[in-house]
Amino acid sequence: MSSVYSDPLPAASVARHTLAVIVDNEPGVLARISGLFSGRGYNIESLTVSETEHEKHISRITIVTTGTDAEIEQIKAQLARLVPVHRVRDLSEEGPTLERELVLLKVVGQGDHRVEALRLAQAFGARTVDATLASFVFEFTGTSEEVERFVALMAECGLVEVSRTGVAAMSRGAEAM
Repeated sequence: MSSVYSDPLPAASVARHTLAVIVDNEPGVLARISGLFSGRGYNIESLTVSETEHEKHISRITIVTTGTDAEIEQIKAQLARLVPVHRVRDLSEEGPTLERELVLLKVVGQGDHRVEALRLAQAFGARTVDATLASFVFEFTGTSEEVERFVALMAECGLVEVSRTGVAAMSRGAEAM
């Protein structure tokens, strides 16, 4: 009995993508967009939304997700078909993208932990937005990787609470969305 062995097809490469979606600011839009992702089994790693043009009632949604090239193309096509969606752009494909995330961290501690928390906050350029005799709340803005590093280091200093905004992103250069 002979068997034929063939090499398996190479697995499709999964990559992180940042999508910018311009939509009408109306009830239910965000639910439809998040439903599109959950209904097809795609994960949203970060979701940020806010009205950007008040007079026109237009909002910008920034979605960070991962997937193969085929999955990302499918997501973009399905987003573009939704009625309140005006534009969908994959900022990851447009070259260097500016991405920032805001984090608030509450650190509780005394003595050396308190001093170390203040030193680390200063080294990262974080602002102290609240201080008591027992705690600090720091505000830090940076890339997701910088935020992750700051949170990990603060964990050693008595970190008790974290609140993150999600990614806000924009492509570089003169071209507007």
